[in-house]
Amino acid sequence: MLLTSLRRDWSANPIREMLAGAVATFALIPEVIAFSFVAGVDPQVGLFASFVIGIVIAFTGGRPAMISAAAGSVALVAAPLVHTHGLPYLFAAGLLAGMIQILFGILRLGVLMRFVSKSVRTGFVNALAMLIFAAQLPHILGGDLLAYGMLAAGLAVIYIVPRVTDAIPSPLICILVLTGAAILFDLPVMTVAELGKLPDSLPIFSWPAVPLTLETLGIIAGPALAIAMVGLLESMMTASVVDDLTGTPSSKNRECTGLGIANTAASLFGGIAGCGMIGQTVSNLKYGARGRFSTLFAGVFLLVLMVLLKPWVSQIPVAALVAIMIMVSIDTFDWSSVKTLVVHPKMSSAVMGVTVIVTVLSENLALGVAVGVLLSGVFFTFKVARLLRVETQTDEEARRVTYTVSGQVFFASADVFVDAFDTEAAEGMSVLIDVSKAHFWDITAVAALERVTERFEKHGVAVKVIGLNAASSTLIEQLNGPVKLKEV
Repeated sequence: MLLTSLRRDWSANPIREMLAGAVATFALIPEVIAFSFVAGVDPQVGLFASFVIGIVIAFTGGRPAMISAAAGSVALVAAPLVHTHGLPYLFAAGLLAGMIQILFGILRLGVLMRFVSKSVRTGFVNALAMLIFAAQLPHILGGDLLAYGMLAAGLAVIYIVPRVTDAIPSPLICILVLTGAAILFDLPVMTVAELGKLPDSLPIFSWPAVPLTLETLGIIAGPALAIAMVGLLESMMTASVVDDLTGTPSSKNRECTGLGIANTAASLFGGIAGCGMIGQTVSNLKYGARGRFSTLFAGVFLLVLMVLLKPWVSQIPVAALVAIMIMVSIDTFDWSSVKTLVVHPKMSSAVMGVTVIVTVLSENLALGVAVGVLLSGVFFTFKVARLLRVETQTDEEARRVTYTVSGQVFFASADVFVDAFDTEAAEGMSVLIDVSKAHFWDITAVAALERVTERFEKHGVAVKVIGLNAASSTLIEQLNGPVKLKEV
C-alpha cells in the first residue's frame, strides 16, 4: 500500500509531471512578484518563500499536485504589519503562523473547514478579488499616458492570446511582449528593478531579527493568526478543487500541518508565508500533473529561473504586473454569484454580502470569514428553531390533553417549546407529552422539559412524557435524572 502510494505520488510519468510543473512555474512568477509588490516587500522575499514552500510542501502536504506559494490573500494580510513594523516582524509573524497551522493539523482541526458555508467561501473569493484590484489602483490612477497604453496592451495580450493558443500561459506572453517593447524602444516605464531586489543566490537560514519579548508577541500575534487562518482557508479550498477535478481524496489535516511546516521554513529562510494557489494548481492539473513531483519541480525550477534570468526579470515593466493582477482579480471574482443574489435564499445572500463588506472594509480576510461563519451559524440556528412544532389534541372523554412535539429542541427553540404548553387549560385533566418526533440536544432543552413538567405538576396536573429516542433519553438522564417514560 505504501509503495503504491509512493509510486503514484513520485514516479508516475515523471516527464509529464516536470512539464506540468514548469508551466505552473511560468504562471507563478509574475503573480509572486506582483503579490510581493502588494505586500510591500522585495520580490526576492516572495520568490524565496515560493521556492521554499514548494520544496517543503511537496513532501509534507496532504494534497498531491497542488501548488503552494506566496499568495495574494496572505500578502494583503501581511502588508499592514510590514508597513508599520518592518520586514523582520513579518518573518516572525510567519513563523508563528506556521506553528499555529502545525498545531491546527496535529489537533485534527481541518474538519472545522466544513463549517465554512458556500456563501462564506463565495464572499471570501469575491472580497479577495476586490482587494487585489484595489491594491492596483495607485498604479492605475497615478500613471501617465504611456503607462495606460502599456496596461491596455498587457490586458489585450492576456485575453486575446488564449483564443489563439494555450500552449504558453498568456500572463507570461504579456510579460515577454511588454518587456521586449520597453527594451526595444527604450520606453521610460517603471520596471521590477525599481520595486526591490531580486534573488541572485540560494536563500540563507536566519532567525527573525526581533526581540524575544512579550511586546513583540503582542505585535505579531494578531497578524500571525490572520495569516494562519487565511492560509488554511485558501489551502483547504484549493485542495477541495483538486479533489473534485481528480476524483481523489486528500488529507486535510496533513495539508494543515504541511502548510505550517512550509511556512515555518519559508520564514526562517527570508520568505513571506504562503498558501495554496488555486490558479496555478488548476494549471498544473490541466497539463497532466497528478503527483508530488510536479510540486517539487515547480519550486526548484522557480529558483533556477530567478537566478539565471535575473537580468531579464529585472526589466519587466510594472504595468505588466498590474495587468496580470487585474486579470487575477477578474478571474477570481465569482461573477455568477451576482446573478444568483436574487435567486438564492435571502439569508445565504446576506451572509455572502456581509462577508464581502466586512472583509473589504477591514482589509482582513480572516475577520470577514469569521463574521460570515458566525452569521451563517446564527441564520441556521434561527431557521432550525422555527421548524419546531407543538400540536395540541384534547380528549374530553378521557380527560386528557396530548401535546405532540415535532422538531429540534435546543437553546434557540427552548423558549418556543415552553410557551407552547397551556397549564391553565389543562387543569382537571392529565397531560401526555409525545416527543417521538422531536430530539433534545442540550442542557437548555433538558431544562425546558423540566420547566414544563414542573409547571403542570404545580397546577395539580399529572404529566407523562413518552417517545423519547435513545439519545435524548440518555442526555436527560445524565443531566436531570430519569423522566417518566411509561405510557398513560
